[in-house]
Amino acid sequence: MSIILRRFCEICRNFYFCVRKTGVLLYLCAALCYTFFMEKIIVATSNAGKLKEIKEILGDGYEVLSMGQMGFTDDVEETGATFYENALIKAKTVSEALNLPALADDSGLEVDALGGAPGIFSARYSGEPCDNARNRALLLKNMQGVTDRKANFTCCMVMYKPSGEIVTAEGKTYGSILAAECGDNGFGYDSLFFSDDLQKSFGMATEDEKNSVSHRARALHALIEKLK
Repeated sequence: MSIILRRFCEICRNFYFCVRKTGVLLYLCAALCYTFFMEKIIVATSNAGKLKEIKEILGDGYEVLSMGQMGFTDDVEETGATFYENALIKAKTVSEALNLPALADDSGLEVDALGGAPGIFSARYSGEPCDNARNRALLLKNMQGVTDRKANFTCCMVMYKPSGEIVTAEGKTYGSILAAECGDNGFGYDSLFFSDDLQKSFGMATEDEKNSVSHRARALHALIEKLK
């Protein structure tokens, strides 16, 4: 979307919120204008936690829809050897099926002492079906007695367009693996990841705190800059 059109969307949004209390007809006109010109982003994921984070990071300037909301319910097999390859597979598959631009990410936890594991296998670290609690338990088991607990989350974002154009960006956030779970917020490995930026676990962080430093937020903001 061009800078001019993006600015127009912002004006429509502000107009919408300003007039919503001044009259039904004016409110409906503003709502229609706001909805029509909002940029739609189709996210190639069925992970509710990821979708929620992406919506929160992007804010009100975009209409974020899941692939399921657009009628795509097939499982996409992630056969890539890197975060980029897996994200591209998902984005390309959904884009070609819907004939719309699609956004996908692949992300994971990389632990230095484990040679970068669980990495691209983070979601299914303990096997199928994916189970977050079982994954965390296995990570704690594999980290018993390990003194070097440095780790990072990595996220690769890919936007694939029907024209074949690919836009990609990567984000990282650094920290260490705790000896026990701490906090109930977030999802995945968040309760075991002590953030260098926040000086607390992601499991103890608020959504706003996590989204200010997370790997996904950094990758998404970098991607949006490239799309301007």
